[in-house]
Amino acid sequence: MYVCNCNGIREREVRAAVASGASRPSEIFRACDAKPQCARCVCDMREILQEQQQALRYAAE
Repeated sequence: MYVCNCNGIREREVRAAVASGASRPSEIFRACDAKPQCARCVCDMREILQEQQQALRYAAE
């Protein structure tokens, strides 16, 4: 599924960037060698970031 239509960034690329240490949408764009354009995807990126952070919290318990 595409998260960012403007740059063609897919969900798996966002998750890979987060797994590599990205903690903000700007870092995800940098990891994908892209720049925000319309910024509609930023909310989706933040949701993915929160999901990953919660998963790490639960794994640590």
